[in-house]
Formats: sequence, C-alpha cells, structure tokens
Amino acid sequence: MTVTADLAQQTADALWDAVVVGDDHAAGHVVRRALDDGLDPESVLLDVIGGVQRKVGAEWAADRLTVAQEHAATAINERVIAQLSATVHYPRPHRARIAVACVDGEWHALPARLLAEVLALRGFRVDYLGAQIPTPHLITHLHTTGPEAVALSGSLAPRLPTAHATITACQAAGTPVLVGGSAFGPGGRYARRLGADLWAPDARTAADLLARGAPLRRQDAHQPIDDLPHLADQEYTLVARSGRRLVRSVHAGLDRAGHGTGHTPEDLAHIVDYLCTALYLDDTSLLTGYLTWTADILAVRGVRTAFLVPALDLLATELRDFPRATRLLHEARAAITRTTPDTEPGPDA
Repeated sequence: MTVTADLAQQTADALWDAVVVGDDHAAGHVVRRALDDGLDPESVLLDVIGGVQRKVGAEWAADRLTVAQEHAATAINERVIAQLSATVHYPRPHRARIAVACVDGEWHALPARLLAEVLALRGFRVDYLGAQIPTPHLITHLHTTGPEAVALSGSLAPRLPTAHATITACQAAGTPVLVGGSAFGPGGRYARRLGADLWAPDARTAADLLARGAPLRRQDAHQPIDDLPHLADQEYTLVARSGRRLVRSVHAGLDRAGHGTGHTPEDLAHIVDYLCTALYLDDTSLLTGYLTWTADILAVRGVRTAFLVPALDLLATELRDFPRATRLLHEARAAITRTTPDTEPGPDA
C-alpha cells in the first residue's frame, strides 16, 4: 500500500468512527486533518467520503445500522463535503461546462455531488442541480446555459424509464448524456440499452472521460427507442397503470392464503415497480436480482421470506393476459427458488 493509499485508509477509518456515532464535528476534523497531512481533495472525496458512504450502505444491508443511523451518516458526509468545498482552493474554470443532476425521483444525491466536486477540482464549470430534477426543468436549464454535456446519476432501477425519457430529451436539445450509478446495471448494460452517449462506473472514471474529451456524440442516426421494440405491445404502460390495484389484490390474496406476516404493501409495491422496469427493458435479471436482494435483506432481519413466491404466483394470475409479464414472473420465480430456497413456502406456510 502506498503512502497516499495508507493515509486515505486511515482517514476513512477515522471518518467511519465519527459518522457511525453521529459526530459531525469529529468528522469535519478528520477531513481537515487529512488535507493538512497532504491527502489531495479528490482522494478525500472519492476514497474517504465515498468509501465511507459505500460502507454505510453495506452496513445497513447487513442490519448493523438502522435507517435512522444510515440517514444521519449520509447527512454528516454531505456536511463534510460542504466543509471541504469551503476550505479547498478550486481552480478557475477553464474546461467545459457540465450539468450534473439526478434522475427525477432519485433521492440519492451524494454520488452526483461527489462527481460535481471532482469536476470542479479539475477545472470544469459545473452546474450541480441536485436530487430528482424534473426533466422539463433540466431541459430548460440546458437551453438557458448550454452545457457541453449532462452527467446523470441514478441509483434506483425503477427510475430507468424516466432516465430514458431524460436521456432522449437532453439529446433532442443537442446535449449529450453521460450516465452512472447502480441503476444502470452491471457494466452499464442498461445505459447502452437506453441510448446514453457514455457510461462511467464511478466518479473518477467519469471525470477522466470528460477530461480526456471523450467523444460523446454517436455518428449514426440511431435512436434509443430502436433498442426497445418490445414496448410496442404496451404491456409496460398497462401494467404500470395498474400498479396500485395489483398491490391491493396481491396483498389481499396473501392474507387469504395465510401469508399475513413478513410483508407489507410497500414490499409488494417495490416488486411491482421492478416488474414494470423489467417489462420496460425486457430483462428478467433485473426483477430476479431485486427479489434475491430483498430475500437476503429480509433474512438478515429475521423476517420470513416465504411470501415472495406466492406473491409472484398471484401477480402472474392477475396478469395472465400479458404474456411478457407472465413470462418474466415465471422466470423470476424459478430463479429465486433455485438461488434462495428459503423463499419457497413450506407445508405449514
């Protein structure tokens, strides 16, 4: 481990100790000391603060942090970024103007904030627009300010249809789009499917791509919708419109079948949301991945997961007139019973 990497790790450990107990004063002191010790601001942002934030998410998933602790830790990290921004000398902007925003409906703004700060450190002129920016307002901003590119962040897969509309609208306004965040799938698979001009797996790579002047515009006349011909069957639209009814019906069906514990209408609503997104992309793995993750999260918390398979069966019954939806549900059911056998209801369920 290099001296810089060692200092970054020590600083990250100290910042973790501060945020996990909710001590924002200690957190600020840790970051100021790291800067005084010679750790560069970009490493503080990405390796220290970003690393701690990733650990916050992992510890929440493992049920070692409560939701309140996770929110408090995130808020402290946001304040620490603000302190760093007020302390560090930023170069005079001499590179392109970049708008950094989150997909509408996306509340996880910290990754976008980290990218905005790194771009500013590298001399870009940055418009940081924050969480869940409505697409019409983003387009108005593009017409008003004329940035060279939009960097769009998304962590939640159910926001991908909105992300697609945003990408297409930005491109129609003449502005290319770089996307990033876990919503866009492993290796950025959904970024390509939705027609984004560039994808980056993390903030450092995104900044590197933009700093190198990576070509953003495709040279062909390809339109993103060309990659989603299955949308012509309108199943996505019809199922999405039926979301609330589906949740009520499945919830009632689970109660009648004796699966009255271990799930909430919110759990079922998330499953329907991911089903809709899987329909939009025609990708079973998106739904299966969410169900497997949900089973793991619930199991860690000691919550029964036996309701998942009956919920999928009830959804398939409700959507029997929608062939793609029923196919996705049957494939997801088979996959999660193979990978998460505890989800299969037992004889006493």
